[in-house]
Amino acid sequence: MTRNSTPSLGSLLFFAAAFLLSAYFTFAAVQGDFGLFRRVEIQAEADTLARDLDRLQQDTARMENLTRRLSDDYLDLDLLDEQARSVLGLARADEIIID
Repeated sequence: MTRNSTPSLGSLLFFAAAFLLSAYFTFAAVQGDFGLFRRVEIQAEADTLARDLDRLQQDTARMENLTRRLSDDYLDLDLLDEQARSVLGLARADEIIID
């Protein structure tokens, strides 16, 4: 009995299907919704949002400080004078205003 050296059609189909499946899963791992590229995009967005959060927390702390300094419990007269001048456009008679 001699064996035929050409591969059978079933084994060719098996290897073709295995290759196509591995190519599909490789593509999905790189380009898919949960792939490497999407992970990089999410990390960049998270970094941007963390910087925005830090900036907003600093702004909030500054505003809370200004609000506390203008409250009834603790009144900063210099800050009150500064706010009155900027909001109302007030100036003392002995001051010279340069624009």
